[in-house]
Amino acid sequence: MGRVVGIVLLGIGAFLLVLAPLVRFQVAEKLIAAPADQYGITKLSADNAEYFSAGDLKVLTGTLDITVTTRGDVAESKDDKVVWDQFTSVSDVTNNRPEISMTEFRSAFNKYTGTAVNCCGASIDKQPVKLEGQIFLFPFGAEKKTYKVFNSSTGAAYDATFDGEDTVNGLPVYRYVQQVPSTKTDTVTAPASVMGINEAGDVQLGRWYDGTITYWVEPVSGVPVKQQQRRHEVLKTQDGVERKPALIATATYTPQSTDDLVKKAIESKDQIGLIKTTVPLVLLVVGLLVIAGGAFLGVRRPARRGSVGES
Repeated sequence: MGRVVGIVLLGIGAFLLVLAPLVRFQVAEKLIAAPADQYGITKLSADNAEYFSAGDLKVLTGTLDITVTTRGDVAESKDDKVVWDQFTSVSDVTNNRPEISMTEFRSAFNKYTGTAVNCCGASIDKQPVKLEGQIFLFPFGAEKKTYKVFNSSTGAAYDATFDGEDTVNGLPVYRYVQQVPSTKTDTVTAPASVMGINEAGDVQLGRWYDGTITYWVEPVSGVPVKQQQRRHEVLKTQDGVERKPALIATATYTPQSTDDLVKKAIESKDQIGLIKTTVPLVLLVVGLLVIAGGAFLGVRRPARRGSVGES
């Protein structure tokens, strides 16, 4: 009987040893993915921001509150891709100017890598756009290297270069810096006199944007837990002369949003560690113990029964 049990245990142990690397290298890769049902609100704040107010026809200075709402489109998230919609609203709390800017961004990306997928009506403010690079998230297991990250202000991707290790609220992170070159993003119309031009009527101006974006990323989960955007946007006439600032500001995640994202990153990191390390290790150790027990029972000699009359 002991040998039968030993053989069974050897089979179970071998199965667990085979299962351990499968969980680590195949099952884990399918379980670790961006969610289709994403929903989150992130807030940024920019003090002493300058912007041209179309309603006031002048440049105002104030503190801007920026609210970014991200919602997953579950119905369109199929196979290896997820589809997320993002709505950004900017308000000037100093001068009581709500919703001075509102933008929409619809995107699709590979749920395992975070890289762009061109489908599903990807657009910026309802205008179709070609996506490229990382969308919202850095890869799971982000490395100390350069990644292309999509910028929804210009509709293009630019290098985000590894800039060192850091900590955010005690959480180890990687820092990446992205330089966005001067790019024309819009054409607007304003009275010539407001722009300092001695002409009657309106004049057309180009809105030009350049900036520096810094991402603080928890590398295991690929979640950016903090972000700073230094935006320099100006209005230029057709002759290339800069007439007014359109928006000059440095916006950073609020402490509350950073706290929330750090907690989310820690949860994701722990879950990934459980799937990729803890579970396979437990399977490996248990498998070895079961095999050892089976081997012991299989080779153990059965106890000899005594004969009648033996003392």
